[in-house]
Amino acid sequence: MSQSPNPAAPKQIAPLLALATKALRAGRPADAIAPLRDAALLEPSNAIIQHDLGLACLEVGRVPDAIAALQRAVASNPRYADACFRLGIALEKLGDMGGAIVAYDRATTLLPSLTEAWLRAGALAYTLGHRDEAIGCFRRAAVTGGKTSFGRLGKASALLIEDRNQEAEQVLRETLVVDPRNAMAYDFLGNLLSEVGRFDEARTCFERVIALAPLLAGSYYDLVRCRPITSDDDGLLQRMQAALATPGLEAGQCLRLHLAIGKAAEDLGDYALAMRHFDAADGVRRGSVPFDPAAFSLEIDRLIARCTPEWIARAPEIGSCDATPVLIIGMPRSGTTLVEQIVSMHPGVGAGGELHFWNQRGAEWHRSGAAGNETPFLAKATEDYLGVLRAIAPNATRVTDKMPFNFLWAGLIHLAFPRALIIHCRRSAIDTALSIHQTHFHPSMAFPTGGAELVAYFRSYQRLIDHWRSVLPVDRFIEVDYEDITGAPEPVIRRIIAACGLAWHDACLRPECNPRAVKTQSKWQTRQPIYRTSVARWRRYEPWLGPLRALVDAESELDPAIVGS
Repeated sequence: MSQSPNPAAPKQIAPLLALATKALRAGRPADAIAPLRDAALLEPSNAIIQHDLGLACLEVGRVPDAIAALQRAVASNPRYADACFRLGIALEKLGDMGGAIVAYDRATTLLPSLTEAWLRAGALAYTLGHRDEAIGCFRRAAVTGGKTSFGRLGKASALLIEDRNQEAEQVLRETLVVDPRNAMAYDFLGNLLSEVGRFDEARTCFERVIALAPLLAGSYYDLVRCRPITSDDDGLLQRMQAALATPGLEAGQCLRLHLAIGKAAEDLGDYALAMRHFDAADGVRRGSVPFDPAAFSLEIDRLIARCTPEWIARAPEIGSCDATPVLIIGMPRSGTTLVEQIVSMHPGVGAGGELHFWNQRGAEWHRSGAAGNETPFLAKATEDYLGVLRAIAPNATRVTDKMPFNFLWAGLIHLAFPRALIIHCRRSAIDTALSIHQTHFHPSMAFPTGGAELVAYFRSYQRLIDHWRSVLPVDRFIEVDYEDITGAPEPVIRRIIAACGLAWHDACLRPECNPRAVKTQSKWQTRQPIYRTSVARWRRYEPWLGPLRALVDAESELDPAIVGS
């Protein structure tokens, strides 16, 4: 319903806008909200006022209010590119990644020179697994931004996705010469350096990020993962605790900061303090990324009902005969990175990292619910997947995909590639859950990180794995226990390499020597020789496990040796 114009509105609005402008110029966006809101009530179809109200709300962290105002701005003027762009930022902060991408796409369609929108859209596309789309967005950012900082960051981002790390480093360092206070460039460079094992340099970069931009205090999460924290890191723990009080600190930064404090406290032996902050991080996450265990359990039921032994038995008839894929699956933090590092040390193997391919195609297949003729779908999926793998390693005999959540799609993957090897990584449930509880996961992942929800997720996962174990061929679905591979590595590693159909190579015994960039949460750990200190580490936290204790009790009933001593 359109509203009748208010003849008195302009006279009433002018002093309100003057008050808001004064507050904004003084750097007090919170004080601008009330007069902007009053002005918007007087003239609700004024897109500029709605945009400014949304922007002020966004700057003080009132994200739902910002979204509402920016949506009104776009509704009033669908060609308002800046409103579309800032709506994308607000939706991204809320965790609505799909909505944010749509808003950025609309903004760049209206104003193709909007470099930051291209950059943000690329980052989201990459997070969601759309590699080619991400590269395209970053290249558009590079073109539209030219030699500006955003343009250079777009160029570096595209190079990083293409694993052209030396070129990316050069671009980032050139950016910092021109713009030495660019915190984002330092963050990009720090992550690149940590991925290739240059941890001291990376740590220095993260320190610069925090010094230049205190609102990016979540970078402490990356800093503390460059190496273990010791008593020589004078005052670091206290600085991180003080950073929690930074005015305007966003929830995502707060979450990462809690995890950083927890990791540092663990390194220093204060497990009670560590668990308090891990719990606090989980509290922040569950406030913004809800998870429904009952709904997830029903989806697992659907998968099990659909993937019958008879359905699986059709694989040799309708699947591809290509044996290139090596899928490494399991719960996150169960040893998937270690296994990929081992396998990709073989000269005949390329490492794909965590590919989102099957999460997308599997979800599409699952939503369709169509039974019977999957042949057209599988033909397209196999062709596209092989295209992805060959782009990663054109000359490799095998290429790994270590996306843990492919455990959901093991049956579908086997139907598509009956000769592919699926390696299921197992680890003590309580050790795995505790590690998940201490790790940052992108908000786009509907995945619990603690409490009864994580226990329920584990039970659903175990139920599905039990099904795959019963229906998949034993030579195509092998299982590797973290406790075994860290206790006596060589026999387990030889079994893995043999299952891949590869000749033995001694380099596989030295995964810490793998030169590839590692895009994982455990960058420092992957550069260390295989170690066993993470086995039964839950015992350090025994008094503070809370709902996670149910996993200890369940495992003890099944096998007392699993929970270690």
